[in-house]
Amino acid sequence: MPGIDKLPIEETLEDSPQTRSLLGVFEEDATAISNYMNQLYQAMHRIYDAQNELSAATHLTSKLLKEYEKQRFPLGGDDEVMSSTLQQFSKVIDELSSCHAVLSTQLADAMMFPISQFKERDLKEILTLKEVFQIASNDHDAAINRYSRLSKKRENDKVKYEVTEDVYTSRKKQHQTMMHYFCALNTLQYKKKIALLEPLLGYMQAQMSFFKMGSENLNGQLEEFLANIGTSVQNVRREMDGDVETMQQTIEDLEVASDPLYVPDPDPTKFPVNRNLTRKAGYLNARNKTGLVSSTWDRQFYFTQGGNLMSQARGDVAGGLAMDIDNCSVMAVDCEDRRYCFQITSFDGKKSSILQAESKKDHEEWICTINNISKQIYLSENPEETAARVNQSALEAVTPSPSFQQRHESLRPAGQSRPPTARTSSSGSLGSESTNLASLSLDSLVAPDTPIQFDIISPVCEDQPGQAKAFGQGGRRTNPFGESGGSTKSETEDSILHQLFIVRFLGSMEVKSDGHPDVVYETMRQILAARAIHNIFRMTESHLLVTCDCLKLIDPQTQVTRLTFPLACVVLYATHQENKRLFGFVLRTSGGRSESSLSSVCYIFESNNEGEKICDSVGLAKQIALHAELDRRASEKQKEIERVKEKQQKELSKQKQIEKDLEEQSRLIAASSRPNQAGSEGQLVLSSSQSEESDLGEEGKKRESEA
Repeated sequence: MPGIDKLPIEETLEDSPQTRSLLGVFEEDATAISNYMNQLYQAMHRIYDAQNELSAATHLTSKLLKEYEKQRFPLGGDDEVMSSTLQQFSKVIDELSSCHAVLSTQLADAMMFPISQFKERDLKEILTLKEVFQIASNDHDAAINRYSRLSKKRENDKVKYEVTEDVYTSRKKQHQTMMHYFCALNTLQYKKKIALLEPLLGYMQAQMSFFKMGSENLNGQLEEFLANIGTSVQNVRREMDGDVETMQQTIEDLEVASDPLYVPDPDPTKFPVNRNLTRKAGYLNARNKTGLVSSTWDRQFYFTQGGNLMSQARGDVAGGLAMDIDNCSVMAVDCEDRRYCFQITSFDGKKSSILQAESKKDHEEWICTINNISKQIYLSENPEETAARVNQSALEAVTPSPSFQQRHESLRPAGQSRPPTARTSSSGSLGSESTNLASLSLDSLVAPDTPIQFDIISPVCEDQPGQAKAFGQGGRRTNPFGESGGSTKSETEDSILHQLFIVRFLGSMEVKSDGHPDVVYETMRQILAARAIHNIFRMTESHLLVTCDCLKLIDPQTQVTRLTFPLACVVLYATHQENKRLFGFVLRTSGGRSESSLSSVCYIFESNNEGEKICDSVGLAKQIALHAELDRRASEKQKEIERVKEKQQKELSKQKQIEKDLEEQSRLIAASSRPNQAGSEGQLVLSSSQSEESDLGEEGKKRESEA
């Protein structure tokens, strides 16, 4: 190995510029070594981390292969060959994992330890000695500077001794530090080569040991095993390619054949209706009632099984019984302005279901199929021939029946042309009557021939001046949380209660009584019955804001107040006894049918399962308003008492002042002993003061009597 340049330690005391220049070269070399070794350390640390990750991943792979036989795949079956093959692989990979773990340990000891020691110990030592040498050099320069400034004319032995001692100490410290620093820099040239070669030597020895262990574990028997597995994989790949080619051909054929079926309502001339079916399956939309006047449509898969109609939701394992269609009746109906609807009614008439088909062809085939099943044709020896004989009766079932509204219009008298009223003679109960309602007269609750209002009309309309006065002006944009957007304060700004609910307006009508919840129940019944009879399904959605002052109906889109109901005018509120989403309240206002008397109007709403909560909120608002009114009255009474006390206190103060003035005047009169020439003047003053005293005394008595 070639010689290594060194710093001359014997020249450290002289500290010549040439020595300092050579020191700068060695320091620059030490900085370069430090930067390079840091990069090399990071690279070797990545090798070490990757080896650790490889060892852990190999061990995890072996563990998962061992657990394969414990897995339960729905389509896997009991493949013993695959399980035994994976067990063999897991053993080999487990041995490789052990080899990788040994390699990780060897890399940590033989590669990472030497370079870490050089980085943490030797390089940091150079940096520390450099800082100490710089400090000692600066101290020596300062001491020499002070020594050079000693005065020649005014010599002071004490100062000279101190400066000389300082020079001696700093020079000795610099010399010693510089020698150690030069020694460390000279040694660094050797340590650099050791730090470069020793980790590489350890890395190569660890890899050779790893490959040696691998060659011992991977013997000839394993090579034969791997060759057999490779052959099996190629066979599986060829089988897969053949199956994929077959499936692709099938897909192309089906795409060509199914192109006309992509249309939701195919041409009946190309796909004629089969009226002889006794089994059918497909998707239908089922109508589900969610309330007395609202419904939803759910898409499900329906199929017939014997005399039963089964339904199965997407994702379910098996279907469930939807209806027994033996001896049932089926017919096409008009429902909610939807096409291809038909209704199935059970043989006893207690259960019915309305379904919607996707196309006219499916519509007619479902009706024919259910008709054939209801006649138990599926039990015959040749169901299709039997169904062909009854095709004529099946065709009659597809004739649409008149809607409920058309039947109602046909039964209406010719002279009746006004809108529906709240009175109805329907005997079917809607489930909202109270048990005590039977003992009450309906005419005592709701006035006969009372019109029903199904839409919200703004209270500022010209045809409703009474409501405009009672409710206040509407149509103003309102923040539902009582916050004012401008300089004008909101009328609900000071309310301590702000609760917002989503409601839908069903209707309102004038009532004769407001003293019993049966009024609300009867109004609900009549409004819902009128909506059902006349097919009125549209409802206006609003936000109901409950405060301590009023109830507000706010447009959810524009935040404009539609109606304002003063809380003091809400005299009754109740929730439907069975359907808790329905609630209503009675508002007592001036004006109505008779402008000179009070009238009561009942408003009915539907909420999102919050009817009881809304009524509780209204009750809480009325309680808060009542307590606020009581507090206001008590405060006014207390203020009145304080005003009376203050007035009495003022009268008492005035009386005391009068008495004080009288005493002062009496003292002055008694103390005056002037000659007779001033007697007339004294009499005049006395008479004047007496008259004032009498006047003030009478006025005081009068005020005291008033108090």
